[in-house]
Amino acid sequence: MELIAFGLGVLLLAVAFWDLFETIVVPRPTPGWFRLGRYLVRGSWRVLRSVRDGNPNRSYDRALGLFAPAATVALLVTWLAALIVGYGLLMYALRDELQPVPPDLGTAIYFAATSLLTIGFGDIVAVGAPARVLIITAAVGGLGAVALVVTFLFSLYGSYQRREAQVVALQAAASVPPSAVTLLETYAQLGLIGRLPDFFLEWQRWAVEVLDSHVAYPLLGFFRSSHDNLSWISALGSVLDAASLVLTTIEDVPRGEAKLFKRVGAHLVEDIYNLGFHAGEPSTLDRSAFEAACARLTEAGYRLCPTDQAWALFEAARGTYATRLEAMANYWATPATSWLGDPVVLRAPLHPIDDP
Repeated sequence: MELIAFGLGVLLLAVAFWDLFETIVVPRPTPGWFRLGRYLVRGSWRVLRSVRDGNPNRSYDRALGLFAPAATVALLVTWLAALIVGYGLLMYALRDELQPVPPDLGTAIYFAATSLLTIGFGDIVAVGAPARVLIITAAVGGLGAVALVVTFLFSLYGSYQRREAQVVALQAAASVPPSAVTLLETYAQLGLIGRLPDFFLEWQRWAVEVLDSHVAYPLLGFFRSSHDNLSWISALGSVLDAASLVLTTIEDVPRGEAKLFKRVGAHLVEDIYNLGFHAGEPSTLDRSAFEAACARLTEAGYRLCPTDQAWALFEAARGTYATRLEAMANYWATPATSWLGDPVVLRAPLHPIDDP
């Protein structure tokens, strides 16, 4: 029994510490079967999605919004529980070196919890050298685990807030849900076409930060916007579509920053997609919607390339990111995947922006 308990304890501690190290310390994704957090997050997300898909008439927006914070807390609880049980098994294997001797495994796990959390009631005391080393190791491991988790939480929520600030600011120009055509119309109506390069430069920096943070902490992808009809995926798709329109359809507009942003944005989409967060069939771009978008842009004052030529170029440019981005939107159940704009809305007359 002692050998079995010792072996299981070592294995459980190895799995818990390895998962903590890979999830928090290593700044890049580390897929593999030897991960507690991976199975916990993705498995519970599949369960929630299956319940939601099985009841299409009910709204699960609140549950989807609470999933990521709940998963973060569940990770903390899982790591601590694994460490407590692991050290409890080791202490049970070395129970003859404790005073009084724990009568059962439950008592050994209780002693492990007080040692790991540095509570130290003193009702059980280590009298042998191996047990004393084990208790010191448990206390140090518990403090280290809590410190890592606190750092993880600060990094997680800091990255989330910086991501959402830019997404929320986008609605002033692109409306809600965001639309690439509405974005370009707004800049034309306000006489800000010359500032489009600065706009794409800001989103290039945003894409770099999101790429770095979401690859390091994939859990960030599950965090949803606190505002209705907004998501970082729909915002990214709208700005990518706007950059593609500038590069392929609109003339007499600086294209350098738009091209750089599109490269970084497409790289972001590809890297996040390759993490495995995808499911569902992507939708295809409608030619009539593109023609309606061109009509709106012409009315806004832009000079456009011939439609047939622009359509072929735009379709090719959009193909570098749209399929992956829409599949990601399907997986995370995010709203508004029609980033160019709804065809019905695109065919509506252009309304000037009135000052309040």
